[in-house]
Amino acid sequence: MFTPKMEELANPTAWINAATQIFFSLGLGLGSLIAFSSYNDYNNNFERQSIIVTLINSGTSIFASIVTFSIYGFKATVNYENCLERTRIVLLNTFNLAEDTINKNNVLDWIKILNSTYPEQFAELGNQLETCDLNDELDTAVEGVGLAFILYSEAIQNMPLPQIWSVLYFFMLLILGLGSILSTVSAITTSLQDLKILSKVSTEVLNGILCLIFLLFGLPFTTPSGNYWFTLFNEYGASLAMLFVVLIEIVMVSYLYGIKRFEKDIEDMLGHRPNWYLKIMWMAVSPLLLMFLFIFYIVNYIRGGTPTYQAWDKELGKTVVADYPVFGQVFIAILLVSVISCVPLTALHVYCMNRKRSSSIKNSQLECAAAIKF
Repeated sequence: MFTPKMEELANPTAWINAATQIFFSLGLGLGSLIAFSSYNDYNNNFERQSIIVTLINSGTSIFASIVTFSIYGFKATVNYENCLERTRIVLLNTFNLAEDTINKNNVLDWIKILNSTYPEQFAELGNQLETCDLNDELDTAVEGVGLAFILYSEAIQNMPLPQIWSVLYFFMLLILGLGSILSTVSAITTSLQDLKILSKVSTEVLNGILCLIFLLFGLPFTTPSGNYWFTLFNEYGASLAMLFVVLIEIVMVSYLYGIKRFEKDIEDMLGHRPNWYLKIMWMAVSPLLLMFLFIFYIVNYIRGGTPTYQAWDKELGKTVVADYPVFGQVFIAILLVSVISCVPLTALHVYCMNRKRSSSIKNSQLECAAAIKF
């Protein structure tokens, strides 16, 4: 973590993952912030609150990354030492050496010595000798479910008092999941209650119905192939959708609604206008960055060939890259179209409704004029 690979900063995929993580952790593009802020007082100091929330989110993310990288390093070290031990045993059994001749600290040196001293006998070992490299272990990336439920679990097993750490860890996951879904449910509930059809339905009943629907939609993810479908939705549904929604939001506010009108709204609520830094970020930096990431996401998907995913190989004890089958690729295309089409379809619906309303008003005015003339 503290000695990063600087070349990764030139990889747009890393920035897409970073942006998606920020969107998830802050709740951007999900509607939760908009839903919660709608309950604030008109003169609430949201500018100060937004800075505090951002700082807290960044601080907790850094703390969580320290823990995550520590687990990565711990697991990589354990795998590396186990590899050295297996290699040591193979060398001792093959060359009939004394038990204390080779240890974990000098096993790599003994490989060079034995290879130069007994080249023919050493060559007969073939695939029995493993290539032990700590850097390769550290470069083995695990994400999503593999990180949360496999890598962490295996690392906890090697810790002192693993039972206590297991209870604390999975209880933390439970609380984290509940905290995340509360904001999502609140955002959906607030939007649905604004509709005339559901305005009279109580919040408790609406929340219960939503949770039941979520439960039914979540059941396929608990099947043996659940991780497969989870990866599909996570990589090709959530990430692209949030990039697109946040990009549309900032463009709409900064350019269609107008930054001048937005400044006046903020001044009316807070008593002062936003500073120049925020305006530059809203009008230039953020839209350009999001647009670049969104375009790169689409281009990378088109030019990337067959989409791949990370699958856990229990025999190798690590993740491997596998290609999606044809039906998976078709489902990915449908998923990508569905998450983007909601915005233009909604815009088309509003446009048609406005045309219908204006046409109705115009017809009413003509009828009134005809009646007055008559």
